Amino acid sequence: MNRVRVVLVNTSHPGNIGGAARAMKNMGISELVLVDPERFPDPDARARASGADDVLEGARIVATLEEAISDCVLVLGTSARDRRIPWPVVDPREAAGLVLDQLDDAPEATVALVFGREDSGLTTDELQRCQYHVHIPSNPEFSSLNLAAAVQVLCYELRMLDLQRSGQPTKMKKTETTSIQNEIPATAEEMERFYVHLEQVLVEIGFHDPQKPRQLMPRLRRLYGRIRPNQVEMNILRGILTETQKAIGVQASGERRR
Repeated sequence: MNRVRVVLVNTSHPGNIGGAARAMKNMGISELVLVDPERFPDPDARARASGADDVLEGARIVATLEEAISDCVLVLGTSARDRRIPWPVVDPREAAGLVLDQLDDAPEATVALVFGREDSGLTTDELQRCQYHVHIPSNPEFSSLNLAAAVQVLCYELRMLDLQRSGQPTKMKKTETTSIQNEIPATAEEMERFYVHLEQVLVEIGFHDPQKPRQLMPRLRRLYGRIRPNQVEMNILRGILTETQKAIGVQASGERRR
């Protein structure tokens, strides 16, 4: 990931630079190059970076896109397709595969992800300096993404694929304080005791008539069987039933308290 470069072209609002820096750091990417930004450095950029100051401080400012990508072996530009000249178009997930495949083949190489201006994107000339165009399949009725959001989408897809290929987890690890009991599903016997208790309470509160069952209990069995509660959850469910009985003045045996 340290061979991936994010290039922002002629960004007009420094807050978007800060937001992009934050998105990059979230996903483990640190190299930022700014092509002729309108305002940078700027307090708004630092404020929006929310702790990604090191990415901002390490950012390089260059005058042209050519300077920004001169040493890159693969350049992907985020923009709508140029209709006049058909160009290879990929979505962010496909783009991540292209980037990591390239870096696997040439570990010392650098790859660039290029993002255009907030209002007009990349020019035709700039797009033609990119081997691929990346299209984010957003809602066609509201397709414009904030610049930092677009950076986040591409960096996220890169990180997810990088973690998967290196065999690292993509989900949070369970904490050591997680109870083993919390992970063990309720046994068949525990489930049967629950169903007996549940039916008893439903009768006591007048919700269930055993003479006219209407398939209620089979449906509830199917529901809880699909959920497969664990032992802690089962204790909660049984506790709710017991407290319900207390609230209506019925003992667990089914007799009303006097």
